[in-house]
Amino acid sequence: MQYYLAPMEGVTRYTYRNAYAQFYGHIDKYFGPFIAPSHTHCFNTREKTDTLPENNETIFFVPQILTNCADDFIRTANELAKLGYQEINLNLGCPSGTVVSKYKGSGFLAIPDQLNAFLYQIFSELDMNISIKTRIGKENANEWSHLIAIYNQYPLKELIIHPRTQTDFYKNTPNWDAFREALSTSVHPLCYNGDIFTKEDYERFRETFPEVTSIMLGRGIITNPGLVCELLGISHTKQQLLQFHNEVYDNYKQISMGEKNVLFKMKELWFYMIHLFENSQKAAKKIKKSKNLAEYDAAVSDLFHSCDFVKQADTGFLKK
Repeated sequence: MQYYLAPMEGVTRYTYRNAYAQFYGHIDKYFGPFIAPSHTHCFNTREKTDTLPENNETIFFVPQILTNCADDFIRTANELAKLGYQEINLNLGCPSGTVVSKYKGSGFLAIPDQLNAFLYQIFSELDMNISIKTRIGKENANEWSHLIAIYNQYPLKELIIHPRTQTDFYKNTPNWDAFREALSTSVHPLCYNGDIFTKEDYERFRETFPEVTSIMLGRGIITNPGLVCELLGISHTKQQLLQFHNEVYDNYKQISMGEKNVLFKMKELWFYMIHLFENSQKAAKKIKKSKNLAEYDAAVSDLFHSCDFVKQADTGFLKK
């Protein structure tokens, strides 16, 4: 099985990816949070920094582009090729309302004829590996057969499927019937993405789809960085998590984000990781209310010293 790290805006940037590779690893591909080019430029400063080869030297990094303009995709892909990247991913999965309202991300799925024209142009003009991360439709799964037929016309490197519609957002359960349809009708290598939070989730998926050889993990890893270790039967420890946390934290402080932004980033991470600890409500409240780095340091120290590490997180909060 190949394991991919899903892109998560604001979380899985190079600071996180490199720390993860150092302390956990076992990830075959790391997908970057989407680059959103405009007609005037390919990258903003943050996106350019995140994709610099020197910031991704130790990992197999795949940049992701979010756009519905073929010319913008082609220009950006060519710039990424100059940086040495051999695979580019097209985001057709983001369910965010601000993205979808512009017919980008999973919103692009609502206009399949324009999507088809977009794909025809980019595959006609680019000579590089292009993969797609997609949902199964905008409104309902009835759209999926037509979308597969469109994808089948083009030489995709890989099709990564999150079997929900845009309107599902992250609610309901992934539509395994739709994924099964793709397995029987798609001509491309397929990767599964969606609600693999525990070893039990993974084993249930493997029993149902033993032929699948690639899986993308997102919120499951953000909540429990040791998830892939568990899938591989490798132990992971509280000390390992602390070292990983410290590396991410130090990286944020070193890139001159400012104290307020560092706190915001770390609190965002703890929204997920706090579920790895038992009886952590008091420490979690202290982390959330910390107003400066000194208060944050004290709260995190209290968490690691006073709360037991449960290794496999209670992920019920992700399914609400």
